Amino acid sequence: MFRYPVMKTLCLLFSLTLLTASAADKPYDESANAKRDIQQALATAANKPVVVVFGANWCPDCLVLDRSMNEGASAKLLKQDFKIVKVDVGRQDKNVELAASYGVHVTNGIPAVVILSPKSEIIYATKDAELSKARSMGDDGIYQFFKRATASIKKQE
Repeated sequence: MFRYPVMKTLCLLFSLTLLTASAADKPYDESANAKRDIQQALATAANKPVVVVFGANWCPDCLVLDRSMNEGASAKLLKQDFKIVKVDVGRQDKNVELAASYGVHVTNGIPAVVILSPKSEIIYATKDAELSKARSMGDDGIYQFFKRATASIKKQE
């Protein structure tokens, strides 16, 4: 007698869980205006450098990097001292010229990162696909990468 409403409710809950999980698993907004997002981040950075991450939702290394930046050892370092913008590069056929304008060639591998000063000057950029093996780097390797990058920024100040 209660089978149908219970099953219907369970199916609805399962569907909502899948939708929520899939949205959370997609850190790169595929419909975003990347240039505008970067400009807004620079305008609101309050003297913080801006980290621009070029990646894609299909890329396992991009997802590992994103998770590490949000939950791992790098999270506190980045959230405290940087403004972060994620730029979708599709199948390496979107925002490629934008990445190249910062000296980042996404065809060498993603994820790729550029760090900009609040005045839009390039402080640091991955040139050799340093993060394209984020899965094998693990959380500590990613943290060490950002620690080195931020140390080079402090030397420039």
